[in-house]
Amino acid sequence: MTVRQRRYSKEEMARRGQERYESGIRQQVEAGNLGKIVAIDIETGDFEVGETIITATDRLFERRPEAQPWGIRIGQGAVYHFGSQSLKKN
Repeated sequence: MTVRQRRYSKEEMARRGQERYESGIRQQVEAGNLGKIVAIDIETGDFEVGETIITATDRLFERRPEAQPWGIRIGQGAVYHFGSQSLKKN
């Protein structure tokens, strides 16, 4: 089993991943893939689409073993939501 090391903070990964997604990947994957997951290598811009984060990330690692993956649900703002709706400020 390969042990992979994250080379960026969570914030930097999110910033780079979102930037890559918005700058061209979104247009390539949205049609016909709403609700699926796209795993993006934040360093190269390579990506894979899958039904789950595991599927998409595993496919990305098959092509790019050193990838720094970040995932997003296609057509939505996040893969997972943490926290309570009642904590939002109005």
